[in-house]
Amino acid sequence: MADQLLDAKGLNCPLPILKAKKALKGMSPGQVLEIKATDPGSVADFAAFCNQTGNELISSGSEGDVYQFEIKKS
Repeated sequence: MADQLLDAKGLNCPLPILKAKKALKGMSPGQVLEIKATDPGSVADFAAFCNQTGNELISSGSEGDVYQFEIKKS
């Protein structure tokens, strides 16, 4: 279960990543951020973001046109 929810629906690249980065900055290691986004590019963006930052992409999926991600802060 996520410790914090970020609603990035309606935002285009790079805003979902920037908002997630800001949210993660205020979280403790081990906490989980859940993100909901509508930008199709966010799937590749969040995978790359986690690779670069060392945070763990726990899950990613979609329901209709809403993409959901869970990132565990390292």
